[in-house]
Amino acid sequence: MRSNKPKPSMQEEPKAAPGMGPNEVLQEEATEEEVKRGDYTQVIRLALDHTPED
Repeated sequence: MRSNKPKPSMQEEPKAAPGMGPNEVLQEEATEEEVKRGDYTQVIRLALDHTPED
């Protein structure tokens, strides 16, 4: 059985969500509409603070 789905173009660049790149920071706020739809992720930042003796 053949699929009727179009084949992805080889010229299209891969897409990633904002902040998912190796040099990007997760700091993009969700829009009001995204929040209403529940289409957002809560992000909690954890910073490790240690002394040289640790």
